[in-house]
Amino acid sequence: MLEQDRKIKRVVIKIGSSSLTSMHGEISRRKLENLANQIVALKDAGYETAVVSSGAVAAGYRKLGCIQRPTSLPEKQAAASIGQGLLMESYSELFLSHGYVASQILITRSDFANENRYNNMKNTLNVLLERGIIPIINENDTVTVDRLRFGDNDTLSAKVAALIEADQLIILSDIDGLYDANPNDNPDAKLLDKVHEITPEIEAAAGGSGSAVGTGGMKSKISAVKIAMASGIDSFLGKADSKDILVKAVSGTAKGTYFNQDPEGFNLDNNQQWIAFHSGPEGEVIIRPESREAIIEDRKNILPSDILQVKGRFGEGAVVRVMDGTGEEIGLGRINYSSGKLEETLIEEECERKEAIEQDTFVCSRDFALPVSV
Repeated sequence: MLEQDRKIKRVVIKIGSSSLTSMHGEISRRKLENLANQIVALKDAGYETAVVSSGAVAAGYRKLGCIQRPTSLPEKQAAASIGQGLLMESYSELFLSHGYVASQILITRSDFANENRYNNMKNTLNVLLERGIIPIINENDTVTVDRLRFGDNDTLSAKVAALIEADQLIILSDIDGLYDANPNDNPDAKLLDKVHEITPEIEAAAGGSGSAVGTGGMKSKISAVKIAMASGIDSFLGKADSKDILVKAVSGTAKGTYFNQDPEGFNLDNNQQWIAFHSGPEGEVIIRPESREAIIEDRKNILPSDILQVKGRFGEGAVVRVMDGTGEEIGLGRINYSSGKLEETLIEEECERKEAIEQDTFVCSRDFALPVSV
C-alpha cells in the first residue's frame, strides 16, 4: 500500500490528450481506468489531488461527425462541448465506484486575469480539496477565443498548481521526460532525471512536437515547469503509460525528470504570482538609468523620482511593466499612483513620501528567467 510522503500533501496532475484517447481519437476506457485507479491510490494514501485533464476536443469530434480532428474554431468548440461531458461522465463513474466524488471546473485565461475571480477560484478549489473532492479542471474550450486561451493545458496545470499552493505538479504525456537533446534526431540523447535550473541550453533542447491529438510539445512543458519552479513547486514529467507512474512520481522513484528548484532560489508569494503570471499589464513606466542597479541588485522600492516616463493610462493599483531606457523589461509591479497623478507629481517633493512600486509587489524578470504575464 502506498504511504504518503509527508513533505507532499497536495498534488496537481496534468493528463494530456494522448494519455486518455485511443488511436481513433475517442476516450480509451483502459487508459482512463488505469490513471483513475492510480489517483484513487493517492487519495487512499491521504493526498489531495486535482486533475487538469485534456481530451475534450479529441473525445468529442467523431461524435460531432468529423472524420479528423477539426481545425476551425466553431467545430473545435462544438466538439469540446460533447467531449467534456463524456470526460466528466467517465471520471465521475470511475471515482464514485471507489467512494470519491469528482467536480468539474472550466477555466478561461480571463478568470486568472481578474483578481476577484482568481481569488474565488482559489477559495473554491481549497474547499473542494479539503473536503476530499477530486476537481477535474480544463480550459473552457467551448467559449474561449484565441486571445483568452492558455494555449495548452501544461500552462494551465502550472497556474493551477501555483494558485492552490500545491506541493507537486505531475505532467503526464506521451514522452518519458526531458532529454539533453531531441531524442528523435539524436540517438545519443540522454534522459535528465533531475533538473534544478532551466538553462538556455535546456530551453534550446526543448524543441519537440506534441502528438496528433494534443497541443503541447516539450517547449510548453518547460514553460509550465518554469512557472511551477518560480512558485516554489516541485514538478515531474513522465510517460503516462509507464506502470504505476503516478504512485512512483510522488514517491520519487518514477522514470522521468524531476524538477526541483535550488532551495536558495527566489520564490514568488501568491500576490506576486498573480502579478507575474496572470495580471495583464495596463501600462509602462520607464526608469532612469542610474536607478536600475538599485532596483534589481539592492532590491530598493521604486520611487517616483526613479521614473523617467509614463506610458499608457492606468489607475492606482494597476500592474505595469517596468522598463529601462533601452527598452528591456525589468519586471512587473503594482503601481501606487494613477498614470495621471504620477505624471503630475514626478517633480514634486511630496510624492517621495509614497513609493511608486514596493518590492513586495514587484517581480523582477531576471530572477525567474521567464517571460512575465505568461
